[in-house]
Order: sequence, then C-alpha cells, then structure tokens
Amino acid sequence: MEEKRSSVKRILAIAGLVILLVVAAAGWNIYNRVLAPNVHISSNEKYYLFIATGSDFNAVMDTLNHTGILDNIESFTWVADRMEYPEHVKPGRYLLTDGMNNKDLVSLLRSGKQSPVRVTFNNVRTIEQLAGRISKLLEADSSSLVSVFKNDTLLKENNLNIYNSNSILIPNTYEFYWNTSAKQFYDRMNKEYHNFWTPARLEKLKETELTQQEVSVIASIVEQETHQDSEKPVVAGVYINRFKQGWKLEADPTLIYALGDFTIHRVLNQHKEVDSPYNTYMHTGLPPGPICIPGIPSIDAVLNYTRHDYYYFCAKDDFSGYHAFAKSYADHLLNAKRFHKALSQRGIFN
Repeated sequence: MEEKRSSVKRILAIAGLVILLVVAAAGWNIYNRVLAPNVHISSNEKYYLFIATGSDFNAVMDTLNHTGILDNIESFTWVADRMEYPEHVKPGRYLLTDGMNNKDLVSLLRSGKQSPVRVTFNNVRTIEQLAGRISKLLEADSSSLVSVFKNDTLLKENNLNIYNSNSILIPNTYEFYWNTSAKQFYDRMNKEYHNFWTPARLEKLKETELTQQEVSVIASIVEQETHQDSEKPVVAGVYINRFKQGWKLEADPTLIYALGDFTIHRVLNQHKEVDSPYNTYMHTGLPPGPICIPGIPSIDAVLNYTRHDYYYFCAKDDFSGYHAFAKSYADHLLNAKRFHKALSQRGIFN
C-alpha cells in the first residue's frame, strides 16, 4: 500500500512538473512574442516609421519587411492580429526606439499618436518654391500644394487672386502631422494668417491707410531690399512716400521677380524694359502681388514705417548691407555713383 501511494505521488509530481514545464514554455513563448525586444535600430539617430494615407495592414507589413527593423516579423504579426491592429491602421509618422517590444509597437501604431513635424519656412519667393520645400517634410506632394493655393473657390472665399495668394503665408515655425493634406496645410496657414493680424496690428493698419494686401506687397519689396531689420521701417517709408505721392516705385527687386532670374545682382537699364505688371519702372502703383513671402519683421516694418522725407535710397558703397537715403534726386545720384563705382571695382557687372 505504501509503495502504491509512493508511485502515485511520483506520477503526480512528474505530471505536475510536465504541466509546469509546458506552462513555462507557453509563457516563455508568449513573452517572446509580446514583451521581448523585437525592434532593432542600429542608427543613433531618431528613427521614424512612415505609414502613408490609405495604407492597409499588408502595406504596413511591406514597409516593415522593407525596413528590416523587426527581428521577428512573425511574432509582430501574431501580436498585431490579437490586438486587432489590422482593423485600426492609422497613417502617420511614428517615432520608434531600439528595443521596443511588439506590444508597445502595436499599441503606438494603433493609437495614431504621431510625432509632429516642425516646419519652418523663410526666404521663399513663390508658391511653387514653398510647395517644393513643404513636400519634403509632409506627405502632401508639391503639385497638390500649388493647386490648393491657386484654387478659384478658396481664392474667392479669402478675397485673393492668383497674384496675391501667397500673402496669407506668415513665415514661422509650425508643427504639423506628417500626413497633413494640402487642404489641411492651406487651412492652417489661413488660420495662422488671421491670428497674426491681431487687434494691435489692425490698429496700426488703419494708421497706414493701407490694406492688408498692400502691406504684404510693400513688405515683400522691403524684404528683398534689405536684410537689416533696423532700417526696414526707413525703407518702407520711402516706398510708402512714393506710393502715396503717385510716383512709380522703381524698385529693383520687382524687376528681378518679373525677369524670374534671381541670380541678378546688378539691375541694368535693359532690365527695365521687361514687359510685366511687376515692372515698377514702367507701371505706377504697386505690383499685383508680393514678390516674395515677407517675414514678420518686414510686415511689421511697414505697419510701423518711419515717417520721413526720403524718396530715394541706394546701397552704401562699403557693402555693409545698409543704405544711404536721400531727399533729393541730386543727392541720390551722388550716392548711386559711389555705389556703382564700388561695384565696378569689384567686378560685379550683372
């Protein structure tokens, strides 16, 4: 009887051990599938996984296979199925870290919690140039961005036209989700434009007796005339004086824009013959739209332009980036003669 009981105990112990081993093996298998590190990123730089708009689970798997960041693709698929990720694929830009497990990775992708993209733009002349830059940062392609800024319906809604559509762009640093569409980008820029025109700026606008569009146009010329923020209000004052007196602006940057050759450093008489509404040597008044996307300092310089009697200015012959201002044409000619002599001495002829 004692031997029989002992045998039963041994059998039960062995069975218990087998069950324990099976459970342990199953647990280890589940651990390896769910909690063990599975993302391997060799680079020290931040790694982002991009999931395009319209992607399904198969597209995500193709991307992961192509990148080769998963040590075990089958275990990821197993976890993804059990967490119902195939039914909840969300596009975007996701920051992955080395050593992530499948559970964390699937949870991140399923949540749609993207890492935003910081978008900064300045020194931009045209919508096409802007679209080219933005398309390198966001999913929207350049053609769709250009199209939305030239959309007839949107132009009409915002009292704009194809010439001044870029005036709603305020250069700054913004955060976007990578999968932002062209229309969403436009709407955000439109919102930022209205936020920019605070009550204080609108009050300044009244004092200038200019419209918002006129401010943008003059600011774009100021932007191209000088990089010195301290003298921008003075330069703005010159053009406002000319504009309000009904003079031709005779702004060299408008000729360069009309010619479309932004490599020109020295405007010659032959350039003044270009047949364009942007030729301010030929046409009185402001050009039909901004010749670049002016920065905030240039816009504020127009709103706070210096009241003075200057009607002329010319780059200083010391190439400091500053300008010599004049009230009379005679004084201006003397300043211009000194500058042109300095140009010739440096071999700058175009």
